[in-house]
Amino acid sequence: MATQENEQTGATGRRMLLGAAVLGAGGAVLGLSGTARAAEARHGGGGGLRGLPRPTIIGHRGASGYRPEHTLGAYQLALDMGADIVEAGDLVPTKDGHLVCRHEPEIGGTTDVADHPEFAGRRKTKLLDGVSTTGWFTEDFTLAELKTLRATERIPANRPHNTLYDGRWEIPTFEEVLKWQDEQSRRRGKQVWIYPELKHPTYFRGQGLPLEERVAKVLHKHRKDRRNAPVVLQSFEPTSIQRLNKLVDNPLVVLLSGAGTRPWDFVETGDPRTVADLIKPAGLRAIASYAQGIGPTLDLVIPKDANGNLTTPTTLVSDAHKVGLLLHPYTMRNENPFLPANFRKGTDADAYGDVFGAYRAYFATGIDGVFTDHPDTGLLAREDFVNG
Repeated sequence: MATQENEQTGATGRRMLLGAAVLGAGGAVLGLSGTARAAEARHGGGGGLRGLPRPTIIGHRGASGYRPEHTLGAYQLALDMGADIVEAGDLVPTKDGHLVCRHEPEIGGTTDVADHPEFAGRRKTKLLDGVSTTGWFTEDFTLAELKTLRATERIPANRPHNTLYDGRWEIPTFEEVLKWQDEQSRRRGKQVWIYPELKHPTYFRGQGLPLEERVAKVLHKHRKDRRNAPVVLQSFEPTSIQRLNKLVDNPLVVLLSGAGTRPWDFVETGDPRTVADLIKPAGLRAIASYAQGIGPTLDLVIPKDANGNLTTPTTLVSDAHKVGLLLHPYTMRNENPFLPANFRKGTDADAYGDVFGAYRAYFATGIDGVFTDHPDTGLLAREDFVNG
């Protein structure tokens, strides 16, 4: 939205009119029954985000359980599997001001940069949100230089099969993703949704590379900065979402980490609040004044005990719904190490556990959607849930 004065009205309007999307491809891809489709319609209703099938299945960094994350290959596969939304873009800037899609600005773990002797001198140690980090950083490369690199699997110990695709795809830019979104929407005859995240906005503002204005400029150029645009913007820094709220009319989501953590923008400004404060009713009401949803870690929805087993759900879902906020928690993954202990099978790091059981537990809390590295599994779990 454009001004602070109409913030409350604009927020309400966006909740009612968050886009104009038809139902996602999940039903068609999986052959969902009429009962399942009816249940989806009951749970969704209306247009935009609230009109998508629910629980909404969001391809986390694409279908990153099967392809190296944040590549056009991972994004494409997520769509082909039927994901309702693709998290196409963790946005970080280049030295010359372009926005590219990488999970972190440090790219040593997600590209073949270490194999490029011409960039050996770019390896540095920096303080990233208070953490000493050594590697290669996007802000030290021009876009042309980054385009000479190729993406690699980030967690090969858990996903050795993904290493088959190392080197196949380059680093996509945000503009390339928006063009891909348009192309896929035309090809599929339905609106494709994306869900980019602004990474470390306070850090990059300090580097002279502010993200919010760059994102707004690119969205405006492509006429996707409006309240019916199928682009959901998210960030772990509430002040970044507040800044975006004044620049664009897109649906906005505040990401929430562990209860005892503090968003880095709060650390930098001396704001003493933690995530535990933000998820109290007063904190959620404040978020609802400038955002349409929250993306909490799954542990904020159902905590784990000391042994890693799920316990009793919190009141976060009902508390957020009372103030009109959607909940899209993160991240469901099939592999044992990423599942609650009581849903693991065996001890192999790359073996799949009882992920369908875990989905049932989380869906039963009333969440509106979930980020998943395995969209096909998420869609089957939703089919089970809505027909159960």
